[in-house]
Amino acid sequence: MARKRKPMSDINVVPYIDVMLVLLVIFMATAPLLTQGVIVELPKAPSEPVSEQQDDPLVISVRADGAIFVNLGIQNADDEGTRVTIYSLEDQASKILRARPDVPVYVKADHALDYGMVVGVMTVLQKAGAESVGLITDPPDLVEG
Repeated sequence: MARKRKPMSDINVVPYIDVMLVLLVIFMATAPLLTQGVIVELPKAPSEPVSEQQDDPLVISVRADGAIFVNLGIQNADDEGTRVTIYSLEDQASKILRARPDVPVYVKADHALDYGMVVGVMTVLQKAGAESVGLITDPPDLVEG
């Protein structure tokens, strides 16, 4: 007499755990790459924080080596943005300012950068049509004494 096999009602979850662990490793390895941006060491100065209500301001980042990046939006200010030269900055900024004349314009420059470079960027932005240009700084470190 042949024995009837009873159907197995258990699910083998080991392959699913293996797939989950592989995905976890992939996400852990790629997460730091997603938060890259222009590394700028900002000068420290007491100032009011930028309002979150402002709709995507134009942020110009200038690294210590003089590389210039154009970024639209404070929420994605950590994104590197589009790299431009000082010569193409006026063209890029004027396109944005023609489309949105009321957009606030900010310069985020490294504190080790030459003052003349910052003034040059601000002059180009004013030629492009920016009515006022703000400077982004870090709050100063509070020293308890």
